[in-house]
Amino acid sequence: MTSQHTKNIGASKKAMSKDQFDLIAPTDLKTQTKDRNLMMQILEDLTLLNRVFCSTDYDRSIDYLKEILPFKVHSYTNRDEYNGWTIPPKWDVKEAKIFKDGKVVYDGLKHPLRVVSLSTSCHVTLSLHELKCHLHYDHRYDDAIPYHFRQMYRSWDRDWGFCVTKNFFDSLEPGRYEVLIETEESEGILKVLDLTHQGALPETFAFGAHLDHPGMANDDLAGCAVGVNLFKHLAKRKTKYTYKLILVQEIIGSEYYFGKTNVNNKENILEGLWLEMLGSGTPLALQHSMEGESNMEHAALHSIQSLRIPCKTFPFRGLVNNDEHIWEAYEIPMASLSRAPYPEYHTDRDSFSLMSDKALNESLNVLLGVIDWLESTKLVFKHFQGNICLSNPKYDLYVDVGRPEFGTWKDEHTQKLRLLMDLIPTMRRPVTTKCLSDLVKLDEKMILPYLKLWQKKGLLAIR
Repeated sequence: MTSQHTKNIGASKKAMSKDQFDLIAPTDLKTQTKDRNLMMQILEDLTLLNRVFCSTDYDRSIDYLKEILPFKVHSYTNRDEYNGWTIPPKWDVKEAKIFKDGKVVYDGLKHPLRVVSLSTSCHVTLSLHELKCHLHYDHRYDDAIPYHFRQMYRSWDRDWGFCVTKNFFDSLEPGRYEVLIETEESEGILKVLDLTHQGALPETFAFGAHLDHPGMANDDLAGCAVGVNLFKHLAKRKTKYTYKLILVQEIIGSEYYFGKTNVNNKENILEGLWLEMLGSGTPLALQHSMEGESNMEHAALHSIQSLRIPCKTFPFRGLVNNDEHIWEAYEIPMASLSRAPYPEYHTDRDSFSLMSDKALNESLNVLLGVIDWLESTKLVFKHFQGNICLSNPKYDLYVDVGRPEFGTWKDEHTQKLRLLMDLIPTMRRPVTTKCLSDLVKLDEKMILPYLKLWQKKGLLAIR
């Protein structure tokens, strides 16, 4: 991989203290060294590419990942405007410098975050006050360069600009400055990567991550790297269910994928799990889907618990807000697995040097556990609407728990079967038997006979 951005960047002065961001606890890891090498190699090779939505470096990243796995590429142009979203032009920076007295005082090509994404070209001479109107610094840290991304979502309203450290901003002396930004633009083509591991059943569980965010490693190239390695493992095995890995530009890529390619969910995606910021040494966090009861989040919790990994849980949008709400808008439950928050977020400190071999491998192990959990259970499909009169002799599926006031209250097992009886009509999508077992707190083997009675009456299918 060749790029003008090829070296690691340094860390910072005012990082948050370790007691604010606990390091991950040791855990038994079962993946091999080659797994860690692949993930770290992806991160080392791609982190410092200028991966804005439509750019030469984004295309380089796609070509790189296609050498590892046989991704399908979905392409969209600005003629495909959808729901008000527009695709920005292809944009590459050729030169970006600030001069004072003929000397370069700032070189925008030294890191992808130094030039505001989709900055316009310019060649102007101006005062310090005028220059500072186009300089953006991070208000949290004195020596970190922030990520300025808004223009990628509003390509119709753009200006030129640089991102700098506050130290640099404060050090500028009065006088005249010359600014030269030369960019190259052409028609933008938004490209979404889509990989399908075909199982025996068409029902699909998807994993997603975003490949954009120039010059940053954890957000979310780390999620892409872990997802790629997961699907390298999947390629070696036959599965009951079908699995997808979808790598997009944050928000807009998912919107185009569901609005233009996977219209009406013809790919039969049941649920998704977003992979986000999985390379830092901060603890794992599981954010639930909107309803909070998807099979994938149950699988993730079981996997995390079986590996004895510390993990915090959050309600939907209680921690991160990426593409989860896009998928949910298309009626696909989307939980997320991340290592948010971390202090280097949206700055040049989010570098390859931040990446933890242990954290990446631990994240991969959790996802392998998710697959194992899903593959070891059955999927239950509802074949009726509304509520069935289960006491009708035609069905004879009613679970009578008795009445405490008459002294006929049944045992705990019967009460839990009754919970299952009441739960089945509320199923809005296929549910695994393991998930149903979790919800009613009754062993999977103990609910299967009752579910099979429903299947015998033609009300359910169990596969």
